[in-house]
Parts: sequence; structure tokens; C-alpha cells
Amino acid sequence: MADVKATMEHEVKIGLEIHCQLTNLKTKLFCGCSADYRKDPPNTHLCPVCLGLPGSLPVLNASAVEDATMVALALGCEIQKLNYSYRKNYYYPDMPKNFQISQYDRAGAVPFAVKGKVIIRAEDASKDIHITRIQIEEDPGKLSYLGTIDTSPYTLVDYNRAGIGLLEIVTEPVLESPQQARVFLQKLRSILEHLGVSDGGLEGAMRCDANISLAGGKRVEVKNISSFKEVERALSFEISRQRSLLAKGVSISMETRHWDDVRRVTVSLRTKEEEHDYRYFPEADLVPISLTEEYLEAIRAKMPELPDARAERFIKQYGLPEYDAGVLTGEKGLADFFEECARLYERPKEVSNWIMTDLLRWLHEEDVEIGESKVLPAGLVEMLRLIGDGTISGKIAKTVLREMVKTGRGPREIVEERGLLRIASEKQVRALVDRVFEENPKAVQDALTDEKAVHFLVGQVMRLTKGKADPELTNRIVRRKLAERTGKA
Repeated sequence: MADVKATMEHEVKIGLEIHCQLTNLKTKLFCGCSADYRKDPPNTHLCPVCLGLPGSLPVLNASAVEDATMVALALGCEIQKLNYSYRKNYYYPDMPKNFQISQYDRAGAVPFAVKGKVIIRAEDASKDIHITRIQIEEDPGKLSYLGTIDTSPYTLVDYNRAGIGLLEIVTEPVLESPQQARVFLQKLRSILEHLGVSDGGLEGAMRCDANISLAGGKRVEVKNISSFKEVERALSFEISRQRSLLAKGVSISMETRHWDDVRRVTVSLRTKEEEHDYRYFPEADLVPISLTEEYLEAIRAKMPELPDARAERFIKQYGLPEYDAGVLTGEKGLADFFEECARLYERPKEVSNWIMTDLLRWLHEEDVEIGESKVLPAGLVEMLRLIGDGTISGKIAKTVLREMVKTGRGPREIVEERGLLRIASEKQVRALVDRVFEENPKAVQDALTDEKAVHFLVGQVMRLTKGKADPELTNRIVRRKLAERTGKA
């Protein structure tokens, strides 16, 4: 009862800090080291600048400013035409300089952009998610542990990631559930990918810190959650943990916690830092970022179509329902896949149905994103044409598509090898119907007056043929044979 009462009484507030790598950049944010580090050995993408060695001087990557401008415009933010870089000082193994070059929004300083908005639809309602700020900063290195963070005997550090260009996007604490957080992050990722500034499918490219508080408790931060599913799980666990403590009369401490995605629990790391703990001060080695109105207009003029506009076009151009258009534009890769299929096949709604149900289901089962799929648009369209010309049934196509997802083989090859061709011979189907009638006399008698029994008889033929019998032909022959029984043939 205490948990139920707590659930009703404690209002949930969630704010997110999303760290998005600018994966389209060729080099790091302040030096010439390659930003393409993921497949290389640890600590091989380093130089005096990203290590912060004495005498080294950073130079801001101009492309990062272009990317940040596009993101700020896409999110409807107010862009600050003059802003400065700051040093955020802290001693931690993942930061080789013992400070991070970032931006600051206190004491007269301003971040790159403020006051944006993203509109999401979650839990059957539309909701505005307000953006507090966007700032440009560098990524820390990557820490690895033997086992879990609280049991590992040592920590391994890889500085290849240190200095990679990041955007930190911070929301107001207006999210009210883990589901809303997941939907928002999916929408944000789609926007970034449509802009071409960040590939959220890359390892570590989009990470999230979540601040959660319940009415009556202090704010708790959960650090470095790396996927949408894990954000939802981490928030759900943390909300339950806090509700349980409050129901027992235990106060919530302001702290930083780590999400252990193996044990699916949050683990306390340290008390929460305050602003003064970081000792912010201006980065004297970097000139201010100064933007003109002409610069902003030039960036605005070359921005691509964004997810909301693309969804509206899908509705008008392809006649899709609003729901379909929203799902398909939820990922750029998915929208691209659909459009290529629609270019090759004249029935876009049929394409949408197969992508949204069976294709996505099998991809999720294999834990594969659409961009990594072995099924290409041409392969899916070939399968749809096999259905259209009667070579296979829709039921058989589901089996074929699953095999395509697993192996990448073509649909015709799978159909021929596994003997999945549709049985469309009236003589063959009639023989099967005769057998089913002989083996199910009671169902035949019931079918003379009961439509459900008719469906049962058709289903028995489909079962015998493992779905290969033409369903329309089977249905027609079953009904004809029943009519003969009643003398109405």
C-alpha cells in the first residue's frame, strides 16, 4: 500500500543532458587528430593539444560551429552571436588536461544557444520539451572496467575519444516519465541524423545524463546512459528506488549514480557536484565565437528537410496515415529505406505495413538497426512482387522475410530452395479440402450454419500446406463444397 500511495503522491520530474558527438567531423574539436577512432587501438589518436601538454594551443574546428548552428536552428533556439569558451576544471582519469574546454551559462557568460523546443507525442498526448541550452564542448576519454564499476580492481583509460567534438543539449525538467524521455531522445536523434551532423548508431555517439527528482526528494543524476532502451530502464529503476525510500521515510540525497546495464541497477558514485566545484574560468587560448546574421542565414539556407516536414510530405505524397509517417521518420535510415522502396514499388502503404510490422520486428529480434540490415530496399520490393504475382502468399512472405533478415539472401532464392511456392492449382487444393472434410466431419456439419467453423476448415488446409495453399482459392473451394452439401450448388 505504501508504494501505491507513494506512486500517487510523488510527482516525477526528469531533465536530460544529452552529449552528441559531431560524428561528421574529420578531426577533433581543437586539434588535427583524426576523429575516426573507433576501430583503432587505444591511445593512438593523440597529440600535445588534446593531451594538454605545456605550450600547446587549441584551435576551434570551424565545422563544429556550423553543425552547432544547424542544430540550434532546427530546435528553434536563440543563438548567441558572441560567446566564449570556458575551462571546466575537475580531476578525473578520463580528462587528460584535468579540465574540459566547454561553455558556461552563469556570471554573465552565455552558452552557444538557449530556449529551444522539441514537440513529441508520447502516451497518447503531444508535449513540448523545452531546451535550456546548447553548448559546444570536447568529449572526455573512455573508461573501461573489469566487471562492474564498483567491483573492478582497476580502471583502464583510452584517450582516443578525448577532444572529440560534442554538443551538450540540456532540457528543462519537464519530462514526466521514462517513456517520454525515450521518445524525446528518439526524436532528437532523428533530427541530428537528418541534419547530417551525428550518427546515433555509432558506439558512444549519443550519451545521456538524466536528472530525476520526486516531489519531496532531492535531485539525483544518473550518468552516461548509452541507449534509448537503457535510458527508459535506468529511469524506471531510479524512480522506483526513490519512491521506495520516500515511502519508508528515508530522505533522498543529492548524488551522482551510475547505471549498471548488466545488473540493471543504479550505483552511487559520489555526492553531486555544484557549479563552484568546477571552478569555471574563461579559456584564454581561444578567441570568442562571433556569428553574423549573414552567417546564420547562409547556414539556414542549406539546411535539409527535417523529420516533421518529412512526415508531412509522406502523408501528402504517399497517402500514408499520420501514425505511419511518424514511425517512418523516427529514424533517418528508416525513412530513407521507405523512400527507396516507394520509388521501386507503386504501393507505398503496402511497403509501410511490411516495414513497420514484420521488418522492424525481425530487426529488433536480431538487435540490428536499419542501417545495418542485410535486407536492402530492392530485396523487400522483390518479395512484395512475389506476393503480388501470386508466387507466394502473405503468410509465406513472413517466413521469407525473417530468413532474409538473418542471412541477407534474396527472396526468390529462399522460396525456391525451401519449396515455399504457393499452391495455386485448383485440383491440388480440392484434394486437400476433400481430405480435411473427411477428417473433420463434425466441423463440416457445424460449418453449414456457423461461419467460425468455415474458417476452421480453411485453417486446416493452410495447416496441412504450412501456409502454401492460396487462401482465396481455398476459401472458395471450401464454401463451394459446403454449398453442395446443402443442395445449393
